[in-house]
Amino acid sequence: MNTIDTRAPADPEPAARAVRNPATGEVLATVPDTGPAHLDALVRRAAAAQRGWAALAPGERARLLRRFADQVDVHVPELAALEVTEAGHTLGNATWEAGNVRDLLEYAAGGVERLTGRQIPVAGGIDVTFREPVGVLGVIAPWNFPMPIAAWGFAPALGAGNAVVLKPAEATPLTALRLAELALAAGLPEGLFQVAPGAGPVTGRALVDHPAVRKIVFTGSTATGKEVAGRCAAGAKRVTLELGGKSPNIVFADADLAGAADPLAFLDNSGQDCCARSRILVQREAVDDFLALLVPAVEAVRTGDPADPRTVLGPLISAEQVRRVASYVTPDLPVLARGTVPDGPGYWYPPTVLAPTDPAVPAVTEEIFGPVAVVLPFEDEADALRLANATRYGLSGSIWTRDLGRALRMARGVAAGNLSVNSHASVRYWTPFGGFGESGVGRELGPEALAHFTETKNVFIRTEE
Repeated sequence: MNTIDTRAPADPEPAARAVRNPATGEVLATVPDTGPAHLDALVRRAAAAQRGWAALAPGERARLLRRFADQVDVHVPELAALEVTEAGHTLGNATWEAGNVRDLLEYAAGGVERLTGRQIPVAGGIDVTFREPVGVLGVIAPWNFPMPIAAWGFAPALGAGNAVVLKPAEATPLTALRLAELALAAGLPEGLFQVAPGAGPVTGRALVDHPAVRKIVFTGSTATGKEVAGRCAAGAKRVTLELGGKSPNIVFADADLAGAADPLAFLDNSGQDCCARSRILVQREAVDDFLALLVPAVEAVRTGDPADPRTVLGPLISAEQVRRVASYVTPDLPVLARGTVPDGPGYWYPPTVLAPTDPAVPAVTEEIFGPVAVVLPFEDEADALRLANATRYGLSGSIWTRDLGRALRMARGVAAGNLSVNSHASVRYWTPFGGFGESGVGRELGPEALAHFTETKNVFIRTEE
């Protein structure tokens, strides 16, 4: 165990927060919270660094971001090992996540010199627009994908000429702290990219409320996202929210049932994924054939040590999360499939598939954020749309059919920001990502990623005598 000091002299003695390995419960490190005085100092330092960063030639900013990406690339094994131990992610997932940070930085670097304004025809002169950085950004990252979701915010924000203060989740600060060290090693200016560990109600709130922070990027629960949005509104600052989900996996009888029945559609990252296809909607005449594929696949999922390359399902993040997931699996709900978990310490929950007879039970309507899915039959396209849209969320989903016309009709009818046909994929860093309804506000990633971190300045130049 080691202690990482993030304190500032102006702060009173902060709480020392233990970071635990969710597979064992072992304390990995203690990380003091960032107090309000220290947070203020970080923001002031960021504001000073941002002015110089924005003044750099675009090509120079791009070069430094590529050097940051190179540093991440060299340290992918180290970052992945940290993610395995602090978040309980499987080694394969954690390695992909570290590589995704590298890719996001490279993608942002490629956009720096393409962040252009426009020339607009007007009478009496010429009119041009400029994309100018917002200033200091606050990025509040979750514990379920600590590295890549943080990079969704900080990579394009830095590319657009901003400074970033990143508040990682309380449970997973170690990879964020290491990424900030790699940014300095790559030559990014001191103060440009800083990390503020701490509790949401203290450090997070201070970051959201700070008058010099002009935009907040938040990923987390819908309830907290609403509070963040309200506080940002009070300060007239911009906000991007990526919140909860209850995504449908819509399977028609003509589909590739084996592909649709992939248990990782809802078990990836132990179900701790806003895009998890946790509502499995199957056309009635295909239910038996579908379950004949899904049930044995779920029961065969290998659960265990996330550092073992053979492991498919790791632990949940905390004992509290185990209790929360278990609360949805009530005795009255029929169980179609249940896997196994290791004996001994750690925060484990078995992969579980339920067959509720009442579509209004919490297991069907609420985000469980664990390795639990429900199966519901439907009759036809209209019935499938009714069930798919019977939610306050609208983040992602899958549509499985061999009928292209049906796929397009369903894709236009499902109220969600990200849909896949004959696929369970949701996120690609070169395409936009975001939700409908209570799944969020705004979009991240994609070709416009850098533009989301700029203000548009309009300039008219009179040319008439």
